[in-house]
Amino acid sequence: MGVCILTESELRSVVGVDTQSLDAVATAFSWLQQGKVNMPPIMHISAREHHGDIDVKSACVEGVPVVAIKIASGFFNNPDRGLPAGSAMMVLLSAETGFCQAVLLDNGYLTDLRTGMAGAVAANLLAPKTVHTVGILGTGMQARFQARCLALVRPFQRILVWGRGPEKVRQYAEDMQTELGLPVEAADIETLVRQSQVVITTTPSQKPLVEADWLHPGLFVCAVGADFPGKQELQPEVLLGADRVVCDRLSQCTHNGELQHLCVEGALPPAFLVDELGELTTGVKPGRGKESEIIICDLTGTGVQDTAIANLAYQAALARGLGTQA
Repeated sequence: MGVCILTESELRSVVGVDTQSLDAVATAFSWLQQGKVNMPPIMHISAREHHGDIDVKSACVEGVPVVAIKIASGFFNNPDRGLPAGSAMMVLLSAETGFCQAVLLDNGYLTDLRTGMAGAVAANLLAPKTVHTVGILGTGMQARFQARCLALVRPFQRILVWGRGPEKVRQYAEDMQTELGLPVEAADIETLVRQSQVVITTTPSQKPLVEADWLHPGLFVCAVGADFPGKQELQPEVLLGADRVVCDRLSQCTHNGELQHLCVEGALPPAFLVDELGELTTGVKPGRGKESEIIICDLTGTGVQDTAIANLAYQAALARGLGTQA
């Protein structure tokens, strides 16, 4: 039985920042809510010596012909070596026989895409209708994908960006201004939060960057960086001070996301309510109500997103006769 090998360039040619990918990721959250998904806990491997971590994520979905098993890494000294901080690949197994059908050598592209699309799904449901300024913490690949994907669901007029290295901030501003055709300006974190209607955090920080005193009516914060125990971009008081908190998967976020820093002995404070995105994509719960609401979304990345985007890419590649048989 042959295995289809698909390269990054082939995968980029069939899936991208478009409504098809957006719908695939939104559907993945709906599958979770509908009970169609068998999704094991994330396997975490810490590589502290080299400031890195490795995750293995997967999910089997009723009616989807393949199961994606993704191996993803984040090694945050890599940019100093001229390498991307993150990388990943996916192995696709037949949901019927368990045999390997394909290996997607995407170098993290599909992970970047599905993570950016998760932010867009959340923003489409939870961001204010009118967005003038978007604030982005971080200058890496996900900081770029979040801006690109957000533009699918909300028009905006400028980006404020903060990063740890002035040269990285300058390069991000130059690149994204050219790509999106709007002004991109450097700002300190407080100014960025206070002046933005949407704030997206994409850093590997292990200490809070966003403070509760900077929150203001109508703000939507999408926290993407905390996806591992110990990571943190928001003060716990930011979550406590919000009108509403939403997450991708509660059981993950209380261990790996921003919510972990509110938990005592593994449990959230009594009466602290958190909605899951799947409840919103299925209409079980509403999206943003009042324009003045302060809403926080905690995203840790789920295996079902990987199976959804991998299946979309694989089926599109097969239809075009792409890939090498091995």
